[in-house]
Amino acid sequence: MSESLKSKTVSGVLWSAIERFSLQGVQFIINILMARLLLPSDYGMIGMLAVFLQISQTFIDSGFSDALVQKKDRTETDLSTVFYFNIIISVLLYILLFIGAPYIAQFYRMPELTLVTRIIMLNLIFSSFAAVPKTILTIRIDFKTQSKISLISAIISGTVGITMAYKGVGVWALVVQTLLNALLVTCLFFYYINWRPLKVFSKKSFQGLFSFGSKLLFSRLIHTLYYNLYAIVIGRRYSSAELGYYTRAEQLAIFPSSNINAIISRVTFPILSSIQDDDKRLALVYRKYIRLASFLIFPLMIGLAAVAEPLVSFLLTDKWLGTVLLLQILCLDWMLDHLSQINLNLLLIKGRSDLSLRLEIVKKIIATLILIISIPYGIEIMCWGRVLYSVLATYMNSYYTNRLIGLSLKTQLRDIFPSLLLAAGMGITVYYSISLFSSDLLKIIGGVVIGVVFYVMASVILRIEEFKELLLIIKK
Repeated sequence: MSESLKSKTVSGVLWSAIERFSLQGVQFIINILMARLLLPSDYGMIGMLAVFLQISQTFIDSGFSDALVQKKDRTETDLSTVFYFNIIISVLLYILLFIGAPYIAQFYRMPELTLVTRIIMLNLIFSSFAAVPKTILTIRIDFKTQSKISLISAIISGTVGITMAYKGVGVWALVVQTLLNALLVTCLFFYYINWRPLKVFSKKSFQGLFSFGSKLLFSRLIHTLYYNLYAIVIGRRYSSAELGYYTRAEQLAIFPSSNINAIISRVTFPILSSIQDDDKRLALVYRKYIRLASFLIFPLMIGLAAVAEPLVSFLLTDKWLGTVLLLQILCLDWMLDHLSQINLNLLLIKGRSDLSLRLEIVKKIIATLILIISIPYGIEIMCWGRVLYSVLATYMNSYYTNRLIGLSLKTQLRDIFPSLLLAAGMGITVYYSISLFSSDLLKIIGGVVIGVVFYVMASVILRIEEFKELLLIIKK
């Protein structure tokens, strides 16, 4: 990797990490405090609506953000066209969901969902104004400004949410927190970057971006529908409390993996797009990213599964213990997600959103069959079905990576095997060691200390290359 490319990557990853983990750290604390004040059923109600929020958000973006990043000769006309398109779609979707709110409430057999739906869906309109400004900062690899915006918004909205939860307003604390955060993020984006759209909507620009973004839209729509099918099935077949356990397990499991993956992906996407025509260089850089991501994610996910019970008991209280087993299973699912995403990103860098869509259709047909088969056996087996799908998705996503730049799954597995073996040894050691401690807090602290010491010492003894790379980055 050239020094200029490495410098951009390190700087981008640093500020992206600060933005993600400062934001997620604050949100994690806020969510813990609110979870102690609210009931699993309150989170279950929001979980029932998450599918509509996420699908609508996918339609609003329509893959245009990535299309703007990937396009080398983007113009102000392109940016303005996407900006107006996002707003128009968000308003239309809000009207549709406003009208459909009673039917959503009827589907889940919860009449109170009607008003909750109509209020929380305003988030779509607020967020649509921020999409292009955020994309502009991503193109500039300016995650420092994004970190300020996200952190300020999270602290203010979280404080308001906690106060409302303390006063006993229930699910409305979550609704207000969500809306206030989206509104603050939008206002701060415009304040910090001082960007204003042109008074123009170009049909030519729209068609050019949509040719790339439309395939990405359908690909992400299929992906979003699949993952939210679990919430729909659990919310319909089981109670809102059980859906609350599932959504809380998902939120905890997704925290380490998705954050590190998002940090690396959103930094590397604009950087690697600049060398998209150099296949040999792309393969070398991809291998480095995969090894580094695996070295960080594997121990975090396995360690989280090892201390899941004392962690849930201490942070969320015993009323959330139904989350523990689901969390442990989903840790295995999310442990492989970065491999799938890094391989999938190559198709976007190469401008092959058509292949991404084709691949997504095949994968989700298989995934839906796994879900349907697992439903009669309970929520735990449904989660194991997700683990099986993750393994299959990793294999399938690597097919085009091999075809486009000659980087096979076999090579990738050989690269990450030392980190996986090391993390497994650490997880087993932590799981059995924490039984020596009496309280939940001591088990968590002891587990973290033992895990870190084990992993670092083993990395030094075995001379793991990724550990040396991290030390060099820290020193610089």
